[in-house]
Amino acid sequence: MHNILTDQLIRMDTRDRGRISAPLPDVYAALMEDQVDAFPALRPHQRHAWHAFLVQLGAMALRRAGASEPPADSKAWAALIRGLTPDYPDDEPWHLVIDDITKPAFMQPPASSADKRADYEKSVEFPDEMDMLVTPRNHDLKSAVASSPGIDDWLFALLTVQTMDGYKGNRNYGISRMPSGYGNRPSFSITPSTRMGIHVRRDMLALLEHRQALLKDYQEYPKDDSGICLVWMVKWDGTKAETLSPKQLDPFYIEVCRRIRLESVSGKLRAIRATSKDRRCVDVKGMTGDPWAPIGKSRNDKGTPPAFLGPREKFGYKRVVDGVFSPDWTHPYLLRPARFDSGYETEMQLVARGMIRGEGGTEGYHERIIPFRRKAALVFGRSDSHCKLGDLTRERIEEVGKVQTILNDAVATFLAHGKELGDLERNKRRRVKDEARNWSDNLDEIVDASFFDALQDEFEEDDLDKRSSIRDEWLLGVVKDARRILGQAQDSLPCPAIQRYRARVRSNGVFENRISNSKDGLPFLFQNNEEEA
Repeated sequence: MHNILTDQLIRMDTRDRGRISAPLPDVYAALMEDQVDAFPALRPHQRHAWHAFLVQLGAMALRRAGASEPPADSKAWAALIRGLTPDYPDDEPWHLVIDDITKPAFMQPPASSADKRADYEKSVEFPDEMDMLVTPRNHDLKSAVASSPGIDDWLFALLTVQTMDGYKGNRNYGISRMPSGYGNRPSFSITPSTRMGIHVRRDMLALLEHRQALLKDYQEYPKDDSGICLVWMVKWDGTKAETLSPKQLDPFYIEVCRRIRLESVSGKLRAIRATSKDRRCVDVKGMTGDPWAPIGKSRNDKGTPPAFLGPREKFGYKRVVDGVFSPDWTHPYLLRPARFDSGYETEMQLVARGMIRGEGGTEGYHERIIPFRRKAALVFGRSDSHCKLGDLTRERIEEVGKVQTILNDAVATFLAHGKELGDLERNKRRRVKDEARNWSDNLDEIVDASFFDALQDEFEEDDLDKRSSIRDEWLLGVVKDARRILGQAQDSLPCPAIQRYRARVRSNGVFENRISNSKDGLPFLFQNNEEEA
């Protein structure tokens, strides 16, 4: 029931035909012709799961068929996809509902025998209740709110939980493409356009091009095409003995992490769930070669790398720089330019996506798109030029950090009513600095708006003197913004009237003296700009 290869189940808004429903091969054909504007049932946090599925499935289907170019014809796509499941002429692995639990259904692993149906004790009535979101407090998305779900609501929820979810306790293990059960699976890639079809096509072809590099870096994967592509095809009763290792998997594998089956009851879909005694794919601390995800090189005492997005983090300029340039993180394969990228005439777009997870639940979905001009984008991942661009970003972040530290101390001095911070009792000094940080953090948001444009202006300039002038002019703007924030803090923060004048003068003195004269400031900016100081 509900064969995604033949039935019109997936709603999409198209450029020429408006809103239509289509099977998966037609979706691929429309994407390859850049006809797709949106998928109405797709929620924001599901975007990467759907994008990654389309790219990985398409790349594996093309490779196994020996094709190098994605077709624009839906019949050709149907044949390519069926090529991954040749033992199932009736398309069971592509049905959302298969009553026989010993056969695979879409993203639903089969059991070894019919009596394993008794393991599936929990039922789920709504697709968003099955989804990966856990919302213990008021959140931008709540579960169990879709009272009249469509078939594609179930499809996207199933796909998201099986390829993106982490540890949920009570023998509900997370995906292998995540450093830990409380980590996340972020996404970084470049694309000539954020149009869905162009992005999918670019990542699909780039993934095929970077396959040998991935196999070189992750040598446990089989070098031939003997690895498992679709993990939901393999029988799974949830035992430890069934855990799959990388040597059994194709490097582009699409995994499932939960024992879930969909069934139809009185004409309505519902999900039933069972727990497992171990992970479906072995825990390798996220070291799977996920082509979108940066992996931290540091390790804790358990050998686990850090989560890329922590609580209350988003894709600010510092975090983006970590994902793209930092030597502390491995850079995703799909962030690296492919040979054909140089043929695009437009600027490239850096697309960053990620859901933040914690022990208490999910803590927000973040997405950011940053335009990169060709000269900058086409050196991502290339040693000499990439290092140069990375050096420029780190220098700029260090210089902004100096301004931010000085601003923080200046605001703290005002909060201390003009007293020297060193004269304060230790706990009080810590309190005023923490309170001041609420103001100095505002500088990050201002810097973020211009950081990457200004960085590229400097990188693209070949004349060293002009390059230095570009940097200095931008930094002077940062200093001006810091002065403005300091003034706003002085006007807003409480201070006894009798002490306000002294607090303001000494707060300004801390800022101006340190920013222009001290080793921890930026004195080089003011050698020929006294009037700016």
